[in-house]
Amino acid sequence: MGLTTYYTPTRVTFGPGAEDQVAERLKAEGAEKVLVHYGSARIERSGFLAGILSRLDEAGIAHVELSGVVPNPRLSLVRKGIEVCRREGVDFILAIGGGSVIDSSKAIGYGAAYEGDVWDFYSRKAVPQKTVPVGCILTMAAAGSEMSDSSVITNDESGEKRGCNSYVCRLRFALMDPTLTCTLPPYQTGCAVVDIMMHTIERYFTGGQSMHFTDQMAYALLRSVMEAGLKALKTPDDYQARATIMWASSLSHNGLMAVGNDTRGDWACHQIEHELSGMFDVAHGAGLAVVFPAWLKYNISDASERIAALGYNVFGVKRTRSEKEDARTTIAAVEKFFRRMGMPTRLTKLLGVRITDQTIDTLADNCTFHGQRTVGLMNPLDGEAIKLIYRLAR
Repeated sequence: MGLTTYYTPTRVTFGPGAEDQVAERLKAEGAEKVLVHYGSARIERSGFLAGILSRLDEAGIAHVELSGVVPNPRLSLVRKGIEVCRREGVDFILAIGGGSVIDSSKAIGYGAAYEGDVWDFYSRKAVPQKTVPVGCILTMAAAGSEMSDSSVITNDESGEKRGCNSYVCRLRFALMDPTLTCTLPPYQTGCAVVDIMMHTIERYFTGGQSMHFTDQMAYALLRSVMEAGLKALKTPDDYQARATIMWASSLSHNGLMAVGNDTRGDWACHQIEHELSGMFDVAHGAGLAVVFPAWLKYNISDASERIAALGYNVFGVKRTRSEKEDARTTIAAVEKFFRRMGMPTRLTKLLGVRITDQTIDTLADNCTFHGQRTVGLMNPLDGEAIKLIYRLAR
């Protein structure tokens, strides 16, 4: 077995009204000037943002605000946030939103504590050494960024979508109230469930051995979030469903689902999808719903046992005499569930047009950093393999 590290320093407050502790948590962190970073207009229209700012005022915590975060958060806004932090003397960043807002906040934190260009961290020219500390009020559960070591940013000049993983960006606190997610549109709920599932599934396909107990936790998380996702679509204000989705989001991406395994996971699907959402600005969860079944089809000969086990333990696949046939049944079951969640499972459905071979060539070239790397650990993929997966997804 390989060596894994589980590091989760984030203080979590979970349940209805968790956001009421925001001033208390900021005081405990010694925050004196806070950048309040957010994106969704609904927190302004609902009065939620005004309530948070009022709490900060009552506690004597100075603050400045920066809105404008969008899905696939943009480097240009990150750079603007860095300028605000430096100009205003910000010593803490409060993210109010979901993964995009938190990732943007992490990037701002990196950049405000760095003399060079923040994109250096995402283009792998530099490694973060410090950050302006970040905390969050979570209003959308999907990415798990509230407890992860990851931040993903899109360079809106080049169209590149790149991630930076570092323990430095782990949040100081996360205030998590599931009731804040009850008004999410069905499509966003579907995207969220797929994203949560894939954070566990990417770790499940290790490229080596896995620990039986970790596998069992993965199966339980996947079954639970699938059941909760369907319930949330039917009854959006079902608290138990929303709470399950929110907590699963955190546990799926905080490292727990990799402990005891040989590697941190495969992650090819995420890398392949990042090129799609970087180029076409599609929702990450929807892109994963398209890429993952195609990736399974590509790997069915090498990973039929592992794929079939996922089917037996999560998707209700009945065991037959043919493990490979069971793996095929599992792939069909994955696609069926994604469609039940309102997700596309083909590129034509995702993009609305048939993607050309030339575009596929460009996507694959970008994914390999122009031939400088492979992606994935279970079965490392070069540019030609990535092209085939895009074609299988078409």
